[in-house]
Amino acid sequence: MSEELPPSDAARDEAADEVRATDADAWATACAEDLEAETARRRAAYGPPPGSAAEELKKLVHAVADKLSGIQSPLFGAVAGPAAEQVVRQVVQQAKAAVEPVIERNPDVFDHLAAAGNELLAAYRSAVESQERRWTGRDDRIDPRDLDERHDRGDDAGPGERIDLD
Repeated sequence: MSEELPPSDAARDEAADEVRATDADAWATACAEDLEAETARRRAAYGPPPGSAAEELKKLVHAVADKLSGIQSPLFGAVAGPAAEQVVRQVVQQAKAAVEPVIERNPDVFDHLAAAGNELLAAYRSAVESQERRWTGRDDRIDPRDLDERHDRGDDAGPGERIDLD
């Protein structure tokens, strides 16, 4: 009979490291699968996510150009109709040719402009909400701008003007 020695401490540590590495890989794999499934579910529910600001601007330019090119206006008249439509198509193509290179060269600029616009909108919204709270009286604090001289003198006679009859 051959006697087998129990594994040494180093061998046990290596085996434990392999198990931990396998567990970490399994965890990472499961997380990646869950993320992929959630992304697919959201894409199915809400459609594809919006692109960058530059891509969205490019889509807008193409949509506007297609609409303008397809206009059949009675204002052009029967005689000038085909010639006017051709001029509109040419102008639209020239505008697209001028805008697209700018968008492609500077996509980050449009992302920054979109972010700045969002910040301005948030600041405006905050200002309007605080003003509305003051107007509707929903604010617990008293704004000193709402006080006028009557409150400073202690006269609470109402909105009219005080007339001294003496």
